[in-house]
Amino acid sequence: MGPFGATDGSLRATDGSFLGQMWPSTRVEDLRKFVLRLTNVEVRYDRVILVLKGLSLEVPEGQIVALLGANGAGKSTTLKAISGLLKSEDGEVSEGTIELDGQSLADLDPADIVRRGIFQVIEGRRIFQHLNVEENLLAGAHTRARKTLKDDLQVVYSYFAPLKTRRLSTAGYLSGGEQQMLAIGRALMARPRLIMLDEPSLGLAPLIVQEILEIIQRINRESGTTILLVEQNAHLALSLASYAYLMENGRIVLEGPPSRLRENQDVQEFYLGLTELGEHRSYRDIKHYKRRKRWLS
Repeated sequence: MGPFGATDGSLRATDGSFLGQMWPSTRVEDLRKFVLRLTNVEVRYDRVILVLKGLSLEVPEGQIVALLGANGAGKSTTLKAISGLLKSEDGEVSEGTIELDGQSLADLDPADIVRRGIFQVIEGRRIFQHLNVEENLLAGAHTRARKTLKDDLQVVYSYFAPLKTRRLSTAGYLSGGEQQMLAIGRALMARPRLIMLDEPSLGLAPLIVQEILEIIQRINRESGTTILLVEQNAHLALSLASYAYLMENGRIVLEGPPSRLRENQDVQEFYLGLTELGEHRSYRDIKHYKRRKRWLS
């Protein structure tokens, strides 16, 4: 089965069941260049705990791809496997391959992976709180020559105007939204080909979330930067992405264009909070509802 459902252009769940037709029969590889490819990846912690179980996904160049799932599904572990941060948590890729432009990332240090063009914005922002805003941004460019850093700073400030007015402020005193802007801006300073965003909406007010998501779209549209977006908020992720994967228990269980995922009844009930009649359900109803998980049956 191809990365976009099937090589014949149809949309399929990972169990092979037919979900719909996407485009005339054409191989996906003929249509798009994939920046990132994970093939049958398994991740273990402490050489015992199996977290990712044969996970495969692909990210086309210049696109926004969403990785959805509940807490504990393995989303953050997937990003850390790509960025090389697993080693700091006693984790390892025990099976499968992770490739950037067809080149394996196995055994590379995180700094080398950044140099190759991948930058992860970690969940919870993780800025250097004792440094000022501009020092944080410059830290994102530590793998690059310093010749164009002034120009790069101006690019970041053009996307995130609040950072320019607070460029000399201590980062720890910024609001949550400003800190998230700073974390993304720091990623841009590395001039990455692929930015991986881990829960960028976490803990932020709805208006700030909307502002940040609009900026993410601008970055993708204007610079062509490829984005892999991890989000629990399915509404937000599906509004941004051109393609989405749904994870459960370390596996990809469903994939397809956002319009197709929105039409799936299980996605509507478990991730969008809708009943079969299109009505919103209460949290209590969803919590006590026995999941059918047709995609796993």
